Amino acid sequence: MTAYDALLLVSFGGPEGPDQVMPFLENVTRGRNIPRERLEGVAEHYHLFGGVSPINQQCRELKASIEADFACHGVRLPVYWGNRNWDPYLADTVRRMKADGIRRAAAFVTSAYSGYSCSDQYVEDIERARTQVGDAPEIDKLPVYCHRPEFVEPFVESARSALERVPTGAHLVFTAHSVPIAQPGREDYVAELRQVAAAVRERVAPGAPSALVYQSRSGPPAQPWLEPDICDHLEKLQGEGAPGVVVVPIGFVSDHMEVKFDLDVEAAERAAELGLPFERVATPGVHPRFVTLPRRLLEAASDAG
Repeated sequence: MTAYDALLLVSFGGPEGPDQVMPFLENVTRGRNIPRERLEGVAEHYHLFGGVSPINQQCRELKASIEADFACHGVRLPVYWGNRNWDPYLADTVRRMKADGIRRAAAFVTSAYSGYSCSDQYVEDIERARTQVGDAPEIDKLPVYCHRPEFVEPFVESARSALERVPTGAHLVFTAHSVPIAQPGREDYVAELRQVAAAVRERVAPGAPSALVYQSRSGPPAQPWLEPDICDHLEKLQGEGAPGVVVVPIGFVSDHMEVKFDLDVEAAERAAELGLPFERVATPGVHPRFVTLPRRLLEAASDAG
């Protein structure tokens, strides 16, 4: 791993108190002409959880787990953490890396897929942060990792467990963050989601009925986004007599707000209204298999170099 002298964990960021919620949402949506009332509606999702997004604490735990994995395997690289939309901001982290004498780092982002918002935008964020710092370390984003067993197997393990808690014949519902139809890289994103869903289904319940659906849409109503929406799909399944659902959030690395509210609150409540038994599968988070992934990606990069 001599090509790099640090690992940079890059994530989305989130508020950690009620007074941070609106400034955070304004950061996220700057330049997108999102109506104020829409932001206020989304803010209420955060206030249900005390104005705190789980994502920052999840990043702290992931960073600590990566550091522990590095130490166990003799990888002597410091691990830094920077966010796209909230403290610790990427530029501040890159500035600290420069002060520490880091010259070249690998970036591991908390998004597993291709496409603009999942991958390319993170590359842009990293380059913008480097420009703000000046004479910054070189930073290479590690490859997309949605196909890696370290990402897939935690879903398999949790989905098997969830199927034991719902009636026989329950449907597998794979879900991911919706994106605009016109977004660059949308085709690759959808193709990868389908491949991951197929891989999990084959390992968990090859004969189970399944579908890929979407959630967490945030754009204007007139703008086409990926569909079907998960709540619409739950209504369809209830109408078809499905005995239950196991929701597998393959689009997400951790249980952050889009999982905790959009699935655990909104979708779960809709399923309860429909009388549809509902289980939500855990995301990889700090699963022991997943936390080895940054090291293994670094090993692969070293071998390729």
